[in-house]
Amino acid sequence: MSRVRVLPDPAILPAIDPAYVIARPASDLGDEQPPPRILLLYGSLRQRSFSRFAVEEAARLLQMFGAETRIFDPSDLPLPDQVPGDDHPAVRELRELSIWSEGQVWCSPERHGQITGIMKAQIDHLPLELKGMRPTQGRTLAVMQVSGGSQSFNAVNTLRLLGRWMRMFTIPNQSSIAMAYKEFDEHGRMRPSAYYDRIVDVMEELVRITVLMRPHAGRLVNRYSERKASGVPVLAQEDHSAVAIAG
Repeated sequence: MSRVRVLPDPAILPAIDPAYVIARPASDLGDEQPPPRILLLYGSLRQRSFSRFAVEEAARLLQMFGAETRIFDPSDLPLPDQVPGDDHPAVRELRELSIWSEGQVWCSPERHGQITGIMKAQIDHLPLELKGMRPTQGRTLAVMQVSGGSQSFNAVNTLRLLGRWMRMFTIPNQSSIAMAYKEFDEHGRMRPSAYYDRIVDVMEELVRITVLMRPHAGRLVNRYSERKASGVPVLAQEDHSAVAIAG
């Protein structure tokens, strides 16, 4: 059973004005490249989950911008440490999707002034290191939140903190949708608004920065402490900085 949600109406974007759309916003940042791989996580299991609706709108935009997207369904995800050794198919699939990704989108409702438990559980299931792989390190990240009341930034601020802790590169832009119940119609589609336009801005920026960082992601997270812990010394002929300093 796959926990990647099927995106409804992926090519239908009624809230966007095509006259102002750059179809491939990262096309001028390098040679022809494969689509950026973006994993999207949301933080509510309600049938009318506004965080899921927001993530679906984001995924439609990302696909329009040339990205490949996968939305993880956390409905049967256990709590951290609930299953011995995290030996659960939902945990394994989440980790595999994170390793697959080059960038991620995290969207949480704000509940009691913070992110939800299901949002935190997904992040807590992503280790910094797993069998020599690093499921989050070096990935780009866009953060979003939905609120039932007035606009707030508590959830996105926490998601930024978590992104830094997971050694991700969180983009500057972000989305916070106030009174989300007013912003989505009965089919879960977002109405045209400044909030929708901000999601367009955020996804456009995420694609650009993901493609811009793609050739350098490995070097940007090449850490002294990790080289030392793994016993991998730096070879003099590979240390170009030393050559530059000596010159």
